[in-house]
Amino acid sequence: MVTLDTPVPRFGPARIDPADRAQLSESPVTLQRALGLFAGHGGSLLAVVAIIVVASLVGLASPFLLREVIDVALPTQNLTLLVWLVVGMVAVAAITGVLGVWQTWLATAVGQRVMHTLRVRVFGHIQAQSLDFFKRTRGGEIQSRLLRDVAGLQSVLTSTATSIASNVTTAVATAVAMVVLDWRLSLLSLLVLPPAVWGTRKVALVRREITGTMQARLAELHGEVEEVLSVNGALLAKTIGSQDADRERFAVTSESLIDLEVRSQLAGRWRMATMGIVFAAIPALLYLMAGLGSLIGPISIGTLIAFASLQTAIFRPIMGLLNTGAQWVASMALLSRIFGYLDLPIDVPEPDPGARFDRRTVRGDVRFEGVGLRFADSATDVLSDIDITIAPGTSLAVVGETGSGKSTLASLLARLADPTAGRILIDGVDLRELRAADRTAIIGMVTQETYLVHATIAENLRRAAPHASDDQLWEALGTAQLADTVAALPDGLDTVVGARGHRFSGGERQRLAIARTLLRNPPILVLDEATSALDTDTERDLQAALDHLRAGRTTLTIAHRLSTVRDADQIVVLDAGRIVERGTHSELLARGGRYAALNR
Repeated sequence: MVTLDTPVPRFGPARIDPADRAQLSESPVTLQRALGLFAGHGGSLLAVVAIIVVASLVGLASPFLLREVIDVALPTQNLTLLVWLVVGMVAVAAITGVLGVWQTWLATAVGQRVMHTLRVRVFGHIQAQSLDFFKRTRGGEIQSRLLRDVAGLQSVLTSTATSIASNVTTAVATAVAMVVLDWRLSLLSLLVLPPAVWGTRKVALVRREITGTMQARLAELHGEVEEVLSVNGALLAKTIGSQDADRERFAVTSESLIDLEVRSQLAGRWRMATMGIVFAAIPALLYLMAGLGSLIGPISIGTLIAFASLQTAIFRPIMGLLNTGAQWVASMALLSRIFGYLDLPIDVPEPDPGARFDRRTVRGDVRFEGVGLRFADSATDVLSDIDITIAPGTSLAVVGETGSGKSTLASLLARLADPTAGRILIDGVDLRELRAADRTAIIGMVTQETYLVHATIAENLRRAAPHASDDQLWEALGTAQLADTVAALPDGLDTVVGARGHRFSGGERQRLAIARTLLRNPPILVLDEATSALDTDTERDLQAALDHLRAGRTTLTIAHRLSTVRDADQIVVLDAGRIVERGTHSELLARGGRYAALNR
């Protein structure tokens, strides 16, 4: 019997998406691993199944009560029996309704908890990946796995699984009730239902195919909007003159949706018409059979009406079961893609339990011992045999031509990657033994590529120090030579920086990033082209502030402009990932080697 909470089947899709089949062939998902997602929720799942079974059994009473009303209570004018039968019918509806609400609540709660756990696991695992992973993976793909694929599992956790149990129970219970009511009419149903299901399903498949094409076109439109109407996309279009071509391409894609929408609506009307014919034909044939009483024997009016309601009701769970296969494969394909991310090895693993640093006692002694790095997809070393010691409170500058490995060296100190040879020590402790929270507290980094979130200046700064006061924010901005600029803005610290900070110039964005790092007050600083976006005058002012800031701190500076590193305690020259010179500015100039050539 259909209950109030019985999922209405989507008449389609019966076809399994080839992409889903290919995904499962490449990365199969074991049933054990899929069921493992529900660990700790076994009691709730059993309760859901029990509720479905009870609701289906209770619902079986309705056609029999209806038959008694029509065949007994009304003809005999038995008011007492009629009242009890009517009360019973209302009670059945009330009980199945309450059970349906209870089932929906339990199933949805379990599904949401499982999705929450899975979403957080995937987020944390992706977050733990090395920077190399984010360089080779498209941001849209990560978002799709984390948001769309996990959200797509909702239909499995809250609909598909319960739909299977509900549809099976309903179909079996309804079939049994039909046989009990009249076995002869049940035989007729065996002839009527298959072509009715086939016809409705055939029309539904057509619409499903059209809908899939529409979704692909809409995805194309979404991609074009994201690419062309973003800040960088708009800048590109305006500077290379591609606006007309972009608009034309968008118009072509949009126009293709017109025909698809018309065909989709027509297919929908055909589906409704087909279903209308089916629902009209089923009772009509029953009435015809009842009229042939001389051939099959007498059938009471109550039995006929009750049977007609059951035969219509069994149509929906059968359709739902026919769709289960494709839904299951699609769900397993989603899990396969999600598990694919969860199975990614972590190149920069968090230590367990990890050495704890008392930030107040960190001296800032940094040592590179035989450090080398080679990427997995490369046959050559990016860095080789790097031996450097940076004494506490001193500064080291690393210079060299583009591609020499300077920024890579800086990234190793910030542990954006791990060396494939040698080790890096902080106060004698291997960097790989420090927990991320301790490492980021003692090592501050400003890179040449500044990233600001679409929020206020204050919010961007407080990402480094959530509890910083406004006075501390202004102090950091002052050190970064940006306080006057921010103070002149109408909203001051509450000024929204815009998408990726594009409201400000490159130099202003870089100074905001410097201020953000200063708020953490780290004992070790890594400046990777921190002043590359500044003009000469601003660079001179900021350099003076940074020189003051370096006092008492261990500093690693990466720079193209040699003017920014002349006062460094020691300078290292890299070439093809190897140290070719080291010394002070004056010493290296006197040698007349690679540094002197770069200086010229």
